[in-house]
Amino acid sequence: MAKLIEVNHLKKNYGNTEVLKDISAEVDQGQVICIIGPSGAGKSTFLRCLNVLEKPNSGQILFDGQNLVSLKDGKELDQLREKIGMVFQNFNLFSNMNVIENIKLAPMKVKGVSDKDAESEALSLLSKVGLKDHAQQYPASLSGGQQQRVAIARALAMHPEVMLFDEPTSALDPEMVGEVLTTMKDLAKSGMTMVVVTHEMAFAREVADQIWFMADGYLQEKGVPEEFFDHPTSKRAQDFLNKVL
Repeated sequence: MAKLIEVNHLKKNYGNTEVLKDISAEVDQGQVICIIGPSGAGKSTFLRCLNVLEKPNSGQILFDGQNLVSLKDGKELDQLREKIGMVFQNFNLFSNMNVIENIKLAPMKVKGVSDKDAESEALSLLSKVGLKDHAQQYPASLSGGQQQRVAIARALAMHPEVMLFDEPTSALDPEMVGEVLTTMKDLAKSGMTMVVVTHEMAFAREVADQIWFMADGYLQEKGVPEEFFDHPTSKRAQDFLNKVL
């Protein structure tokens, strides 16, 4: 498999606080990585570094061979972010636009896609996430689970090469979690490269090609789900799994 992302000795500080201490890892094309670990481990910061929403203090992030850390803010970085879709905990939809306008906005504004083509693509994506009938509704009239599925469709409208998910179900009521996870499972089956920070252990076990366990600012353990969940090697991972499983 082709290597899509390569992280070398990544470090990130906020003042005197080291959040990421020394992280090296690789993501292959088509791979689904689930990052799990305790609160404060640096998981979300690591994810935000992958598309340079947070600027690392040192280290490299190679995407398609290009070092993102050295890119200046502006056009280069914007072009790169087109290839890296991101779904946040809070849906970040524009409340003054209906669902289809939310999805059409970036392709038209950033890529110059025509209104007609953007509309056709948006309807196709809404079908994919099971929300075609909601195209004209505004975010406020949707449930949290529906809003998150619109956010996923909006990220997909840019045809990214990889999708990053930052705890996409943590802001949802429990009964809405399943519909979002189903959408993500379908996406994984379609071959999309995904890096997912999650506390949904059953989802991670079922969907991930690899589990990355982060704690105390380090990537402490990596492994296939069966091995990691059934035979974690590090004491830190064993303690964590004893608490959450």
